[in-house]
Amino acid sequence: MSGNAAGTNGLIKDTTTQAFMADVIQESMKQPVLVDFWAEWCGPCKQLGPVLEKAVVAAKGKVKLVKMDIDKYPQIAGQLGVQSIPAVFAFSKGQPVDGFMGALPESQVKEFITRIAGPGGAPETEEMLAEAEALLAEGDDEGAAQIFAQIYEEDPDNLKAIAGLARCAVAAGQLEQAAATLSLTPKGKENDPIIASARAALELAEQASDVGDLQALMRQVDADPADHQARFDLALALVAAGRRKEAVDQLLDIARRDRQWNEDGARKQLVQFFEAWGPMDENSIYGRRRLSSILFS
Repeated sequence: MSGNAAGTNGLIKDTTTQAFMADVIQESMKQPVLVDFWAEWCGPCKQLGPVLEKAVVAAKGKVKLVKMDIDKYPQIAGQLGVQSIPAVFAFSKGQPVDGFMGALPESQVKEFITRIAGPGGAPETEEMLAEAEALLAEGDDEGAAQIFAQIYEEDPDNLKAIAGLARCAVAAGQLEQAAATLSLTPKGKENDPIIASARAALELAEQASDVGDLQALMRQVDADPADHQARFDLALALVAAGRRKEAVDQLLDIARRDRQWNEDGARKQLVQFFEAWGPMDENSIYGRRRLSSILFS
């Protein structure tokens, strides 16, 4: 091997005849695996190797690269009919699906990997997700939903796309649609933090839909500041109105006045807020800091 696999987060490795089944066949069930058949004496192999490794690393996990020295391990290359090197075969779902011979230029290697990885490689997908998140934050849930839907269509197992679509439905007040979207989560991934956050946002919206009128709740709290249930409901109504910081302050006020009220209900509701909004939301950061000062003062 060229020795450049260090620091590639497991995307590139050498293999042997004995390890081929695990390294290539089984691994290709998760994502495509490229097999680079090479030899130490092969000049074109040394030209292609760094180009191939660079392109695989740039794909950020959409494909992996396994390198096999045919002088040491000729059996697999013989079975695949390799007659000249470098030779690159792409495996997907346990089968060879594509390949090329010779030292291709970098642009063609990138095109090959893009084709094997499927529509929208990882970098493009991350850019699309970032754009969709930005649109959702700006209140354009319809525009965000279109992008999330496009990603989901290309990759139905993309948890960020599923969670994003659910959040868009919540923002649009389509709570049943949000629940249906979350039901698309792949089995075993239901408790992934991304999905859990979207579910918390849905549950929060469902709670908020059951509380009373915002102005009436404000008057009720003003009339009786010790009415913790009214203040609790006011916090939910404020969230529904997009006034997150004020909602946090109302729950903090309950925690400050009576930590044990409703079995620590104010703190538990704050935690749900933070989960629904995400750890980097400015109101989550503000609320956690203020809550810590109350709990540990």
